Amino acid sequence: MVQPVRLALPQITGRSEGSVVRSSLARLIASGAASSRVALVRATGLSRTAVNTHLEPLLAAGVVVEDGQAAPEGRGRPAHRLALAPRAGVVAVADVGTQSAYLAVADLDQTELARRHIALDVSLGPSAGLDALARGLLGALEAAGVAPAAVRCLVVGLPGPVDPRLGRPVRPPIMPGWDGFPVGDALRDRFGCPVLVDNDVNLRALGEARARPPQESPLLYLTVGTGIGGGLVDADGVLHRGADGAAGDIGHVRVSAADDVVCVCGNVGCVEAVASAGAVLRRLRAGREDLVTIEDLADRLRSGDPDAVRAVREAAEPIGEVVAALVHFYNPRTIVVGGLISSASDDVLAGVRAVVYRRALPLATRNLLLGHSVLGDGAGLAGGVAAGIEAVLAPDHIDALLGGASA
Repeated sequence: MVQPVRLALPQITGRSEGSVVRSSLARLIASGAASSRVALVRATGLSRTAVNTHLEPLLAAGVVVEDGQAAPEGRGRPAHRLALAPRAGVVAVADVGTQSAYLAVADLDQTELARRHIALDVSLGPSAGLDALARGLLGALEAAGVAPAAVRCLVVGLPGPVDPRLGRPVRPPIMPGWDGFPVGDALRDRFGCPVLVDNDVNLRALGEARARPPQESPLLYLTVGTGIGGGLVDADGVLHRGADGAAGDIGHVRVSAADDVVCVCGNVGCVEAVASAGAVLRRLRAGREDLVTIEDLADRLRSGDPDAVRAVREAAEPIGEVVAALVHFYNPRTIVVGGLISSASDDVLAGVRAVVYRRALPLATRNLLLGHSVLGDGAGLAGGVAAGIEAVLAPDHIDALLGGASA
């Protein structure tokens, strides 16, 4: 099941535009920060009349409902409890890997309505990949008993660099033919709703950070799979993408003693080329017919295969060097090591932890948490659902939600 996670609070700016106020009210209610009219007045600083004026369209459209009684606040009659109506629409999420994709459909209360795991080979190019993705999403919607017209936002995580503003991959090393392809536009044409396209690790980082207490951010999410990627979430629970969406692409940081190793990006010495699960698998595969996929490598780790364990422990050293540098630069409170290889054994995590605590200074590590994911392979779906709901409730889309819900 997609685990519900914290939703970000809106920034109260004092602006009085109707869509901005309605968005703020809806997000305060959805996040649980305000569950009554009195609480909304307190949170926004608006008058009770202004809150009631902007709340009425949300109630009339069925986006917000009065659901029982809120916790009493002082004397007087108990206030009506306000809640987001779960079936005002749904969000759909696709966490795409190199060979498969996890799909989920969830309502606006973050309740999972359907989930699927489909085969999807990104090496076949964007046309075949998006056809498979669209079929899988339509199948998930059918399983959820939801019409495609009820999708308010589609969120897609791709295994490569993405320009999130344009919704396009940018020279993704392991996605041949996808460079510059208008993924967001193509899916928007098929599903008729806003589409958010991001790097898959960003969505996992967001899900992981929002599943933890706020004080455990800033958070760095590191995934070790076919490649190596990173996602950064700041202390406010917001993704840090950088100027162009390239922040966290740590797989192509150069490491020492690897000048003869060519990476898929065309450079030499990238940590991904020497320490990813794909790189470890390539080194072990010679003469081993039982090692074909990363899943095979994970199985060998679980069974304690000495060659696999040794190779993964060696790979953890250069990964730890990169992470130690990031600890000094970004000073995260939490580092999460995710991916199939990390979940199969503690060898990657232990190796990274050893290097980080040996190389980083005490000020940067004295309160550092470094461990496994609490969401596992559902982190990307959880992050995508949160991102989708926040987009649906944003000022640019809240009035479209009102129209869709009333229809």
